[in-house]
Amino acid sequence: MGKAPKKRSLADKVRKTKTTTEIKNNPFEVKINRKKFDILGRKTKHDVGLPGVSRSKAINKRKETLLKEYKHKNKSNKFIDRRFGEYDTKMAPEDKILQRFAMERQRGHDKKDVYNLNEEEELTHYGQSLAEMEKFNDLVNSDDESEEKGLLSAELTASHFGGGGGGLLRKKTSGEQQEEGNQRAKSRQELIEELIQKSKQEKRERQVQKEEAQELTEKLDQEWKSIQALMVKKTPKAENADKQEEKPKLEEYDMMVRELGFEMKAQPSEKMKTPEEVAREEREKLQKLEADRLRRMMGDESGDSAQSQIHMSADDLNDGFILDKDDKKTLSYQDGKWNIGEESDEDEDGDEEEGESGEEDESEAEEQDEDGEEDDEEEEGEEGSSEEEEEEEDGHSDLDSEQESEDEERKQEDKETSAKKSLSKEEVKAQQEAAKAELPYTFTAPESYTDLKDLLCDHTPDNQRLIVARTQKCNHPSLAVGNKLKLQKLFGFLLEYIGELSTRSPPELTTIDKLIPELYALCQMFPEAACKAMQSVLGDAGHSMEEVLEVKGRAAFPTLDMLIYLKVTALLFPTSDFRHPVTTPALLYLSQALTKCPVRSLQDVTSGLVLCCLAVEYVSFSKRFLPELINFLTGTLHLAVQDKTSLGYTVVPPFRPLGTNSDLLVLSDSESCKSWSRKNLPLSAAQHLELKTDLDRDQHRLMCLFTCLDLVKRCCLLYKDLTSFPHIFQPIRTLLSKHLSAQTLPEPLQELRSEILEAIGSAPVTHSLLVFEKKKPIPLKLLTPKIVEVLDYGKKRGSTREEREKERLKHKYKKEFKGALREIRKDSRFLAREKLSEVMNRDAERKRKVKELLGGLATQEGEWKALKRKKRK
Repeated sequence: MGKAPKKRSLADKVRKTKTTTEIKNNPFEVKINRKKFDILGRKTKHDVGLPGVSRSKAINKRKETLLKEYKHKNKSNKFIDRRFGEYDTKMAPEDKILQRFAMERQRGHDKKDVYNLNEEEELTHYGQSLAEMEKFNDLVNSDDESEEKGLLSAELTASHFGGGGGGLLRKKTSGEQQEEGNQRAKSRQELIEELIQKSKQEKRERQVQKEEAQELTEKLDQEWKSIQALMVKKTPKAENADKQEEKPKLEEYDMMVRELGFEMKAQPSEKMKTPEEVAREEREKLQKLEADRLRRMMGDESGDSAQSQIHMSADDLNDGFILDKDDKKTLSYQDGKWNIGEESDEDEDGDEEEGESGEEDESEAEEQDEDGEEDDEEEEGEEGSSEEEEEEEDGHSDLDSEQESEDEERKQEDKETSAKKSLSKEEVKAQQEAAKAELPYTFTAPESYTDLKDLLCDHTPDNQRLIVARTQKCNHPSLAVGNKLKLQKLFGFLLEYIGELSTRSPPELTTIDKLIPELYALCQMFPEAACKAMQSVLGDAGHSMEEVLEVKGRAAFPTLDMLIYLKVTALLFPTSDFRHPVTTPALLYLSQALTKCPVRSLQDVTSGLVLCCLAVEYVSFSKRFLPELINFLTGTLHLAVQDKTSLGYTVVPPFRPLGTNSDLLVLSDSESCKSWSRKNLPLSAAQHLELKTDLDRDQHRLMCLFTCLDLVKRCCLLYKDLTSFPHIFQPIRTLLSKHLSAQTLPEPLQELRSEILEAIGSAPVTHSLLVFEKKKPIPLKLLTPKIVEVLDYGKKRGSTREEREKERLKHKYKKEFKGALREIRKDSRFLAREKLSEVMNRDAERKRKVKELLGGLATQEGEWKALKRKKRK
């Protein structure tokens, strides 16, 4: 345990304060910075001072600023006193209070007088000051309202609520008092009777005025009707009835508008289903079909009658509505009323009566407004009702014929179901065998490649496609959690299965063609997984080719399975992208195969031409130039040249100008051209080629040559926009014009040759060769060096004012920069000391607490041992 720090005694503190005061009062302790020369305009700093005073001031300043920021660092909540002068140490507390009070009064005064236009003017209302009116001394009485209706007179109010008698009424004038003096004073009962008579008389007068006003209103309405007829310029109803026969017919536009009003409104269609709903419905459909197949396979006939479909008309809305003959009702329209047959219900009659009453009310209102239009509307309504009646009768006739046909079909279906029920055992057994031979409708996703092979084994190509399609539908990702991973694995299994099909002898190309659409659907569903699977296949093929090239220096052409993988890549992924994670490696692999694989047999020529076809397909959209493609086509044409003494062009690898394999496409007999017919190059020839006779070999050579010329023609059309087009195809032009012109070739090959020469010869040369410029290069400008005189002390003399100002600013910047660095270092040292002191204080506090705990434990241990000894004694 470390020793605790000694506490300072009072004498030490007194001694220290005494020493500081002595230093301050002792003139010999004052530090004076003497200068040799006094320079005018230069300010002196810290000429006289006590030792360590400036340092202590800097430390105190850092404690007030930097230390506070350090303590408040990473603290989001803090209390800041924003009162005026709170952090101003120079102000006295009394001054702070007075200033705060003055500011508060000023703030209230500004709010009150913010809308005062002139402080000297006083706003008034009816001669009274608004400031006095705000005191609400003058209360408003509700009886002082100006309205007279519904209020009692002053005399009645005074007599009833003022205690009665003449003395409680209003004050009278002197004239009235004299008149009343001559008469006798009335009693309270007489006054009340007079008031009642006056109120009755006023009520009677108001009633008379109301009746007179009503009579005048009715009279005015009658006069207005007669005037209205003159304004509309229509004859009265009686005269209009005589001229009904002379009414003009409705225009075509009006008829079309009224017909549109009777047409049926558009009904909302069914909403679009989401992919999840579609997948769920497809799976349910497949499950029902599989259950039906299993039932038929077990020989169960109970579901035959239930499975029989009911005939439905093409116009059936599938809403469960059935129209029987007994329920049909005749509907007609006569004299402006609906007439329904006798079998109609009472509720319907009541509804129609209400509708008729409503129509009559509307017709009466129309008569008050426009009398002449009623007859026209009635006739139009009759015409519309007759048309509707004819349409309904026609519709019922159609329904009758459909109903009869449905009844006949139902009877026929009942006979068939009864015949099914009486099937013999042999027929039931045959039905079971047919159900067993039928393809299942639901499949589980294969977990491994062997499961997929077992699932597709011994099935036709169409059935294999159906199995894969139904597996996708039954295991859609939206139906279960693990289905996504299962279908991603299925894509890899299908790729491997396609490779195996291509390696069989003979290769099952039909099955591969059937499986490609299902592979494309999986690729669209999981593009990332498909990309990784194809990258792994292409990467393995590329690494294997590189290893063979490092060992032997040459490699064999890709096998048929790799050619099919390259074709599948072009079908599944875009080939027009500038850079793609799948098609770009495939294109590089294809170019490497066209360059590094030597041609040593007709099978190699076939494989190379297949690679050229794939290369043309890859660059058909992007029009990317592939020199490997042009070189291989040129070398293939070179294989068909007989005389190779003077070529006029250069042959590049993997072809050789001379040798044993340089005459692979030269015909052994010129007569074989006559029996040759145009055929496509078979893809299976890239895997296994059997040519027993010379005629078969010549036929295959002509087929390869035709394919090569066709590819050259496609390349000419593809690269015709390039500026270097003639130079690229110059070797091919030399081959076709000089070396292959004299040979006897079939007519299709001659036509292709002429088309290619025409395409190459018609392309203009739009660029010139690169040459050096004939004129001499312009030399660099030579500048006279600037000589600056340098005098003593390394200072430059004779510089301009701007340069001197620039030098001064540089010097000042360096000085300030050094001072800032010095202050930053001092701040860092100060913070380091504070952090160290905090750590030491925490350690000292922890040691003190540990010491207290250990001391307490030791005391308890001693007490426990003493107690134990006492017990033993």
